[in-house]
Amino acid sequence: MVRLAFGLLLLCAGCGAAPQPKSLRTVAAYEVSLPTASDKSRFLNVLEMEAQTHGYHVDAASTDELKQLSTVSPISFNASVWRGKDEEIMASAMDFRDHLGRVWISFPVGEDQQRSAHFRADLVQKIREGWPDTASLPIMPSGAIPLTDDLIRTPSGYVVKPSEAGKYMAQPH
Repeated sequence: MVRLAFGLLLLCAGCGAAPQPKSLRTVAAYEVSLPTASDKSRFLNVLEMEAQTHGYHVDAASTDELKQLSTVSPISFNASVWRGKDEEIMASAMDFRDHLGRVWISFPVGEDQQRSAHFRADLVQKIREGWPDTASLPIMPSGAIPLTDDLIRTPSGYVVKPSEAGKYMAQPH
């Protein structure tokens, strides 16, 4: 057993993070307050309608899948908008243990930046119409969204706490 554990440790040590394609780099993200099941259902309908308008589709976790995922860490919403047969992700929306009921939707730069920007603008407009308190999330130079505990809500969206900003300012490799 000890040999197996040591072997797995060595195997994992050799696994580094693979560089992400530039098309997957996050360029915009928002927090949408969806505290109830009906809020989540309405939001999912907006995602599906806008996706369909652009010729995309939505994959969303079912109630049973969310329950299963929550055995590892609480989650109450998880959906993605895809172009083609899961060829390209156009948006990803989920909540998580430290922001349950507050879904974060993020948008990658995309393979075709103009196409992605057009979809993003249309969807964000629909989201803001339905949920006027939607708040933008900061995107760091690395493309990451800061941890929930490192954010402060302002009237114009979230910003990184000044005391935590340094850890996010490193440029990507």
